[in-house]
Amino acid sequence: MDSASDAPLLCTPLHPAHVAAGARLVPFAGWEMPLHYGSQLAEHHAVRSGSGVFDVSHMAIFDLSGAGATSLLERVVANNVARLDGVGKALYGVALNEQGGVIDDLIVYRRAEGYRVVSNAGTRARVREWLAACNSSGATIAEQPLAMLAVQGPRALQLFEQAADWADLGSLPSFSAAERGSWMVARTGYTGEDGCEVMLPGDEAMALWNELLRLGVTPVGLGARDTLRLEAGLNLYGQDMDESTSPLVSNLGWTIAWKPAERQFIGRAALEAERARGVGERLTGLVMEARGVLRHGQPVRTAVGMGVVTSGIFSPTLGYSIALARVPQNGSSPAEQQCEVEIRGKWHPARLVKPPFVRSGQRVFE
Repeated sequence: MDSASDAPLLCTPLHPAHVAAGARLVPFAGWEMPLHYGSQLAEHHAVRSGSGVFDVSHMAIFDLSGAGATSLLERVVANNVARLDGVGKALYGVALNEQGGVIDDLIVYRRAEGYRVVSNAGTRARVREWLAACNSSGATIAEQPLAMLAVQGPRALQLFEQAADWADLGSLPSFSAAERGSWMVARTGYTGEDGCEVMLPGDEAMALWNELLRLGVTPVGLGARDTLRLEAGLNLYGQDMDESTSPLVSNLGWTIAWKPAERQFIGRAALEAERARGVGERLTGLVMEARGVLRHGQPVRTAVGMGVVTSGIFSPTLGYSIALARVPQNGSSPAEQQCEVEIRGKWHPARLVKPPFVRSGQRVFE
């Protein structure tokens, strides 16, 4: 093959199930993935009102072990893995380059022996190479070819427990995980709803998928995954942040553990310099209740300067357009929250709000 774009698309262990269900399959980060199974809108509402299951087996999973695993992650992740003071605890964080740009956002799980790191499909090679390049402490890094399903919605835990014969998941705290044999079940997700994500061997994924569907869980594709995560105010790597943007301008400042001061994570010096000179932009929410659909790349005009929509959708739950937008830093007076968005050459009134937009199926912003 002459280039990466010519490479054949990869398939998850559940690919035959997607074909059988009539999914519309599309290329995504080098994989052939389901966009929807007939109705993106119905899939979105199924997660908000009941339960849905996503095939997220394209995500990258790395297990780190050995005496140097902790020091490697303390250097690579801006959040502090020392906070993971018990097996099964998890944290969300970002890996940064020396300039403070976001290489990827990821979740780190504490295990009995080492850590598990889950990162995005599109950054798999970059994260693999970065971990290896920063591994001066001799940690063992093993990429795991596991399948991964996300079961999300108000009924998700109940139905997953039945399908997997795994009781008492409701007692597992949010952002923590439990392991049983070769399975790891985590109380994490990307929808703003309750639920779990399960990592398991690929040859066991089909049976779990089929049992979930038999119990009435709705299969959900990438389309609804995007509308759900944006309603929840969650960033998408490559749109809302990347290696050219710091967490301080990506609504991810809360993921930076500044203490202890002696922990010199990669990118710290750049972020400290950015803070010292004043952070000039912020990533925030935007709503437009007039007709029109907000999309990535649309200009945003505020009282203190120009910004841009990073992610935008028509919200199925709210019935109007919402977005994340990177705009100049401003105050919090009502006048400064008013803005305009350019759509097809015309300016439309909108306003800036603090995300998330939806939690547990209800509007939460003011």
